[in-house]
Amino acid sequence: MENAAPPAPVIAEAEEPEAAKQGWWGTVRFLLLVFLAALVLRTFIIAPFNIPSRSMLPRLMIGDYLFVSKWSYGYSRFSFPFGILRFEGRIWSGLPARGDVVVFRYPGARNEDLVKRVIGLPGDTVEVREGLVLLNGRALPRERIADFSSPVTPNSPCEGPAVRETPGDGGETLCAIPRFRETLPDGTSYEVLDQLVNGEGDTFGPVTVPAGNLFVMGDNRDDSLDSRFDRGRPRNPGVGLLPVENVLGRVTITFWSTDGSAAWIKPWTWFSAARWDRIGRAG
Repeated sequence: MENAAPPAPVIAEAEEPEAAKQGWWGTVRFLLLVFLAALVLRTFIIAPFNIPSRSMLPRLMIGDYLFVSKWSYGYSRFSFPFGILRFEGRIWSGLPARGDVVVFRYPGARNEDLVKRVIGLPGDTVEVREGLVLLNGRALPRERIADFSSPVTPNSPCEGPAVRETPGDGGETLCAIPRFRETLPDGTSYEVLDQLVNGEGDTFGPVTVPAGNLFVMGDNRDDSLDSRFDRGRPRNPGVGLLPVENVLGRVTITFWSTDGSAAWIKPWTWFSAARWDRIGRAG
């Protein structure tokens, strides 16, 4: 009588569901770790931010994408996503320096982040006379320099009372805006745009910045609803005095910039729309 063949092993059938389960859980665990790492990075180290308006021309343009350092001034409840932590003040608090470009949570009903330049610190007196900024009673030196010229693109139209269109060397249309160099008492200088002699915000104050607040302004002086404008205005409310706890971080570097002509369904336009000369600019 011939020996019967041994029965076929059935271990594989029992192992396959277990292996699939382990593979599924491994993928979920990996994605969870990636999410937590990104959350920690964005909350405590660095976060991206894109420019939504023309208020910080010429330093920042619509279509610029920036990295914001979250550790520069410590952390407040606005630093944490989803409103998961509720507390007053800041942890490891540090004041911005005059001239820093900061991103902050709007200190009003609107849930949005804005970007402006710090002009006054707590205790400083700020005044504006005919467009000239006075800090603690002294006018900030301002020098007229060459007009700011930028190509007219879908996200950068040529608008304003003192702007003019000029032809570029490559056949493009440029928008020219009066530009000045402003200098703070410590020697920090930056470029500002000023189109109007007697604009709405060209006369302001004086006001003394109270403790726990900052006075911020946009570099595009006639197109910025900043600390010169009260949050309680019925139309076009401004930032008003900015509570320090609303500051999210300091602008560090531009990592991408687009002129608004790209289309998602046309990947080749992502590169033709890029403003390569703006990538890598420090804050």
